[in-house]
Amino acid sequence: MAAIIRSFSTETYHAGVSSGCSGVRPMLGGMLLLFSLLGQSAVADCAAPSTVQGREHWVGNLYFENDLFEETDQNYTNGIRVSLISPVLASFTDDPQLAPWIIALNKAMRGVLPGDEGNCLQERRLVFSIGQSIYTPEDINATEVVSDQRPYAGWLYTGVAYNLRRDNRLDTLGLNLGMVGPAALGQETQDFIHELRGFAKFQGWDNQLDNEPGLQLIWEQKRKWGNTRAFGGWGSDLILHGGGSLGNVATYLNAGGEVRLGWNIPDDFGTSALRPGGDNSAPGADYHPSPLDAARLDKLRRGVHLFASLDGRWVLRDIFLDGNSFSDSHSVDKEPLVADLAYGVALVLGDLEISYARILRTKEFTTQPSSHDYGSLSLSWTRLF
Repeated sequence: MAAIIRSFSTETYHAGVSSGCSGVRPMLGGMLLLFSLLGQSAVADCAAPSTVQGREHWVGNLYFENDLFEETDQNYTNGIRVSLISPVLASFTDDPQLAPWIIALNKAMRGVLPGDEGNCLQERRLVFSIGQSIYTPEDINATEVVSDQRPYAGWLYTGVAYNLRRDNRLDTLGLNLGMVGPAALGQETQDFIHELRGFAKFQGWDNQLDNEPGLQLIWEQKRKWGNTRAFGGWGSDLILHGGGSLGNVATYLNAGGEVRLGWNIPDDFGTSALRPGGDNSAPGADYHPSPLDAARLDKLRRGVHLFASLDGRWVLRDIFLDGNSFSDSHSVDKEPLVADLAYGVALVLGDLEISYARILRTKEFTTQPSSHDYGSLSLSWTRLF
């Protein structure tokens, strides 16, 4: 982690200053200090090398969020992400399960890759993703800018993340790159969906944010406590998380937790909504232990649980509220403190995990009349290929 801090600190500092964000300088300092301390604790926790029984297959995740689940169509109106998660890797730069071009890419990044030296970490996984998010104001018919409502915006991105697990701790370092503005195809996507469902189209997309390349560096740590096999497969656990984001798309610190209660809760790190770091909830090692008889393995692949989670963010930069970084655009005064409360149910059927959550997000900008509700659906297939 120290190498990561040294490599990115100078670039992200100057990027934040050039974007004109007030308060970015102390924010970056605080985040770098937090990352450095937690990174040092990761080294301290590293004791004897551990042996990993890797999974044989890649995992596929699909996340879909939309406020139409709650019969609204405003603010954060749609989000979708598709991810591929690798089997457990012996190394990010020397593992036969990875394609040669992936190994070459990781070797080029060797100086900043976390935890690729030694084998004291229990599990390493690589995550590739592509996603899109769409934001609109409340007024569907206005063709001019509505000054007290959020800007029209789309965000189309691709990302890579490195997941490092040791026992009941998971660290995730990720990088998202993409485009904000017309190139993100937000209008085209929303118009297509509305045509399919026979809904009226939003009329103000000509006022959306300008095209701007987007960069987001994400780091998050999760720690888990509890017994998920306490009484004949029934149990519960608590998962706490903390981390943050740097970049012109979003700069924030976040923290929160999740409680799960049910039967055969998977050995993962929570039923995350579509947010940076969410793919660290990929099914864990308990789903593919070896050697086990078929009946035991089949039992492990059945389960159901309820969950409730809370995530709070201290926001210094949000391009979808603050507007473009390098050109004039519509913007609103954001709320610095934002929280998401989610609750739902997850079902495991063999290699498939399905979850649905309702999410309540507090006001994101000062002129927003109320909080916002939306639904989140996720599908995870543990033996994609």
